[in-house]
Amino acid sequence: MKSFGTSKEFLMTNDIEWEVVGEGVKRKIMGYDDKIMLVHVAFEKGGIGPMHQHPHSQVTYVASGAFDVTIDGTTKTLRQGDSFYIPTNALHGAICTEAGELIDVFSPIREDFME
Repeated sequence: MKSFGTSKEFLMTNDIEWEVVGEGVKRKIMGYDDKIMLVHVAFEKGGIGPMHQHPHSQVTYVASGAFDVTIDGTTKTLRQGDSFYIPTNALHGAICTEAGELIDVFSPIREDFME
């Protein structure tokens, strides 16, 4: 695996630029090394995380808002304080029904986010 090193030990949100990744969706990479990555994702109401899959394990915490999350054909509505786990290669996506923010953790690092 290509080595990306590590991020700084302390990352201040105000020092990191938002990256627009879709209509109504933006993210900040908040820390990483080759094995783990933390990503802050903000959604406007109606923002969509399109259905996709990847070889990374993912755990997501709903920091605010409400989301209809689909994992392997099952959809649940999740709100602030809820979380979800996405197994390796599971087809998944989300629709934001109330503006909010997600905190994603990936293992290993999402190399495609670093390009």
